[in-house]
Amino acid sequence: MHPRTLLALGAAALLSASCTSTSTPKPPIVAAEVGEIRPGLVNGYLKRSELPDSLALLPPPPAEGSSALAADGEAYRALTALQKGPRGAQAAKDANLRPPAVTSHFACALGVSISEQNTPHLNMLLRRTLADAGLATYKAKDHYNRTRPFVAFNEQSCTPAEEAALRKDGSYPSGHSALGWAWALVLTELAPERTDVLLQRGRSYIQSRGVCGVHWKSDIEAGRLIGSATVARLHDNEVFRAQLAAAKQEIAKARSAGQVPPAADCNAEAAALATSVKLAP
Repeated sequence: MHPRTLLALGAAALLSASCTSTSTPKPPIVAAEVGEIRPGLVNGYLKRSELPDSLALLPPPPAEGSSALAADGEAYRALTALQKGPRGAQAAKDANLRPPAVTSHFACALGVSISEQNTPHLNMLLRRTLADAGLATYKAKDHYNRTRPFVAFNEQSCTPAEEAALRKDGSYPSGHSALGWAWALVLTELAPERTDVLLQRGRSYIQSRGVCGVHWKSDIEAGRLIGSATVARLHDNEVFRAQLAAAKQEIAKARSAGQVPPAADCNAEAAALATSVKLAP
């Protein structure tokens, strides 16, 4: 064989080996492969040391006697007044972070049904992002250990079954708000043509924490910042990026197949969310 041919074959082999060694493995789509923090809550993409530092990023919660705390109280009254209507029912629904309901909250805004069966990468993307954004709040949450508003006002929340656990969990910043806003941002990357409706749903999702009475306005605003910081950090993770790309393909395929959420469910959600409060985050 001619020496030049040998050199060409050798170069091709080296290139092939290089591509193989640096290629990103297919992201896992099964909870057993990812591992669970507790039943139903899968591990995120980031190591604990890689999470945004919420204590460094956030100011302290509003001090006693401050105008910010007064604004928190006003927002609490305005938002919890919606508990007894459809908006309160939607807020209670938004609180559910157990599968399979956990990945359905943005389905209407996205215009695609989300499930482990039909959109496994999108399903896992949302579940793992939830863990990262939620856990990122705990450095500040544990440090400040702020009393939740329903406890401070000695009133009931819209999720009474969770109140015992919430009394032991700090209020600032809001974990649900961090993960809800992170979802909204991630989904706008997957469906940029639906950016407005997805961000509006993100806002209503985190507002639900105020409607439920389990978070102050300032908790929700702080959670939104941590959600944004988490998404920025996630983009440095190759498994997240690979799953993001796979999820985008799934969305296109689901749309082509007509896999959309039930119209009745989306109409009911839209009607419930039509109520808005100017004081809300």
